[in-house]
Amino acid sequence: MSYHIYFIRHGQTQLNRYHRIQGWADSPLTKSGIEDAQRVGQRLADIPFASAFSSDMTRARDTAAYIIAVNRGPVQDADVNPDFREENFGYFEGNDDVNLWHMIAGIEPYNSFNQLIAAWGLSAVQDKIHAQDPFGDADTAAELWDRISRGLKTVDDQAQDGDDVLVVAHGTMIRSIVEHFAPDINIAESTKNGSVTKLTVDNGQITVDYFNNTEGSL
Repeated sequence: MSYHIYFIRHGQTQLNRYHRIQGWADSPLTKSGIEDAQRVGQRLADIPFASAFSSDMTRARDTAAYIIAVNRGPVQDADVNPDFREENFGYFEGNDDVNLWHMIAGIEPYNSFNQLIAAWGLSAVQDKIHAQDPFGDADTAAELWDRISRGLKTVDDQAQDGDDVLVVAHGTMIRSIVEHFAPDINIAESTKNGSVTKLTVDNGQITVDYFNNTEGSL
């Protein structure tokens, strides 16, 4: 059995706009975020999705609704699944993002999430965030991957041969998937709001067709 999964990062939110850490914290789409969702919906309109999923965050559910509204496939609604939630940043939720990256970097000369990922790898950065959280609530890399694995199994359990499946999720979650299945792809590049990352599942084997696509062929 072979099918495709199209992972979409939600549109811009208020916390994105203000450069705040946003994992399990939620905030609404901005005007620009609605435009992100509408734009990617038009790009995906001719891909007939057989099923759709979103995380339970408002930003993902709303983005999914804009995409489905213009899709020519049979899907009417996205199944809401908390397994597709973003990484939990624990104590650091809502913090200024640059402050957090400097805290995690310590004396190392890294000023952004992308620089940290390029230097250490995403999984290592996730574990460092967890280690710095005084409450211990931030996800470890293993905890996040367990959740992602459950989400992917749910998709696989419902998919039929030849299906196109929509999943609206989150930037770091999508980067984690790409790091796991396609380590040669550079994920030290921000996952853009409204971007498309395509996976092919072929007899249980997952490959990444492309990451962070915002224009051109899908």
